[in-house]
Amino acid sequence: MDGDAARFLVRDRDDKFSAAFKHVAEGVGMKVIKIAVRAPNMNAIAERFVGSTRRELLDHVLVLCDRHLDLLVRQYKVYFNEARPHQGIGQRVPTGVRHHDMSNPIIITPVLGGLRADYRRAA
Repeated sequence: MDGDAARFLVRDRDDKFSAAFKHVAEGVGMKVIKIAVRAPNMNAIAERFVGSTRRELLDHVLVLCDRHLDLLVRQYKVYFNEARPHQGIGQRVPTGVRHHDMSNPIIITPVLGGLRADYRRAA
């Protein structure tokens, strides 16, 4: 996405990935890596991000071209890591702890053209 081609393709061991799939990936210079047998959590973080991106962004937006998709995913990545609360870490955001001063008003910032919103207390 940054102009550099991906070097690795991590995939599960599903039968839908044929030898032709591997040859195509290797043909563009990617190394295909299979996840370990009976290791369902090995690719869990990537699967979670991809699933969240699809459900929270791509299911609601008509993507016009590659550049538009790139812009949307970059904006969603910032939202996902800096504004979206995560249940697994106590409704905190991954990039750090927010300090709340309950006397300040809440500021709502639209994200992704208003598809999502970031709620923060004013400084």
